[in-house]
Amino acid sequence: MEITGNIVDVVNRKIFPGCIVVENGIIIDVFSMPDLITQRYIMPGFIDAHVHIESSMLIPSSFARIAVVHGTIATISDPHEIANVLGHEGIGYMIKNGSEVPFKFNWTLPSCVPATSFETSGATINAEQTALLFEQFTFVGLSEMMNFPGVFSEDKEVIKKIKISIEKGYPVDGHAPGITGNNLVKYIKAGITTDHEASTLEEAQEKISLGMKILIREGSSAKNFEALFPLIDLHTDKIMICCDDIHPEDLMNGHINKIAAKAIAKGLDLFYVLMAACINPIKHYRLNCGMLQKGDMADFIIVSDLKEFDVLETWIDGHPVFVNGKVLFSEVNCNPINNFKALPITAELLKVKKMSDKLNVIEVIDGSLFTRAKLMELDTNDVYLNSDIKQDILKIVVVNRYKISSPIVGFVHGFGFKYGAIAGSVAHDSHNIIAIGVSDLDICNAINEIIQIKGGVTACNNENKITLPLPVAGLMSFESAEIVANLYEELNITAKNSFGSKLYSPFMTMSFLSLLVIPEFKIGDKGLFDVNEFRFTSLFS
Repeated sequence: MEITGNIVDVVNRKIFPGCIVVENGIIIDVFSMPDLITQRYIMPGFIDAHVHIESSMLIPSSFARIAVVHGTIATISDPHEIANVLGHEGIGYMIKNGSEVPFKFNWTLPSCVPATSFETSGATINAEQTALLFEQFTFVGLSEMMNFPGVFSEDKEVIKKIKISIEKGYPVDGHAPGITGNNLVKYIKAGITTDHEASTLEEAQEKISLGMKILIREGSSAKNFEALFPLIDLHTDKIMICCDDIHPEDLMNGHINKIAAKAIAKGLDLFYVLMAACINPIKHYRLNCGMLQKGDMADFIIVSDLKEFDVLETWIDGHPVFVNGKVLFSEVNCNPINNFKALPITAELLKVKKMSDKLNVIEVIDGSLFTRAKLMELDTNDVYLNSDIKQDILKIVVVNRYKISSPIVGFVHGFGFKYGAIAGSVAHDSHNIIAIGVSDLDICNAINEIIQIKGGVTACNNENKITLPLPVAGLMSFESAEIVANLYEELNITAKNSFGSKLYSPFMTMSFLSLLVIPEFKIGDKGLFDVNEFRFTSLFS
């Protein structure tokens, strides 16, 4: 099979009219055709260097159907979310479903299940189980080591997991938000090779200077491209691109191609951009993906231009998977799996007795996973605290979904709700039930809706509800990407236009407020957590 176009040879930094010859899924020849006049560009496919498929709310086979539309041929996928709900069973579920479509899912083995010992998850994966999982499934690395305090303190289980991966020849991914200085040196010396949490140029450059590779993240909630894009030209061989967590409506509109287009619009070197977006992940993780060289797997895309990267065709292993606007493989049917034991609650359980006029509040930062620890003065003489919409102090509630226990109530600033409540079972990383709202009754109704359907996301106001069920682990839907994206977008519009939030993605922002490994304040099913001190703290000061 011969395919002609302008060959974008990223490895050798040249573009020329030519032809690639494909046999049995392999590129057996690439040659120049000087007289060929064409507007088509053949280039390596895009690779997402770190993504949690579960955040798309799609099962892997459905995710793949949208990814190929945008020219993505492969991902480095961390099944950390479902692992926290269902352990080994959840990991196997993702790998099996992904293997049934012509897309290159490359899985890393979750390193932190649970992410911390300060929360309740549905499963635990220790070092011994890590070794067994490496034997049972094919992985390309150890997933992000979120337990950075465990690395600093040389926790035996943490260090053993890292050593197991290194001894097997696999790279270890990092998760080191704001970590600098001696602690960063210790973290890297433990054998950790990448980080996708850098949010400033200075932080990223320090990490690169110590030997790390930086993944520039541009997801649905955490957006670091604007801060970090100069790195692509400055440190070409040290940079990759990822989405980390991308929600369905954003995935419908673009993937790594969209980030690459942003980089070109900034005036960055085309070949440097494509090294980060297409080539560097293959080299770092030693992927079985082609780089458009003779002898490579025939993984490539055909685009109409090298600015917007409008994808005309996507090819994987020598087979077309997306052509003329059509995806050439079907969705895969599979049975749901779940872990959900919570029972309905009452509004009475959400009461908080006032103990002081000074309240410790989680302040959200739009477009960031970081929060601020904010001390706010209360303006009430009530015995029990309610949400205060004038000061934008709203109740945030976490309910353990794995066993029956009392709700944990805290307060959050920055959502801007004037009405209603939102809730979901997508709550990183243990995925208990989380809710934010204006009244105890609306919060209670939202939480009970999630409990009744055993997982999903909902927006409630005076018993009126919009709900997206997520029957797979309370994280993913069986519906098509179009249906999931449209309903999720309706939920976000409701939270913004009807309830009053000014956040870009209220549900995504809420889902990270229980992530106890990113500063400053977070909340889990056991209480308000000070991440900087890595301990629980009081609601009142």
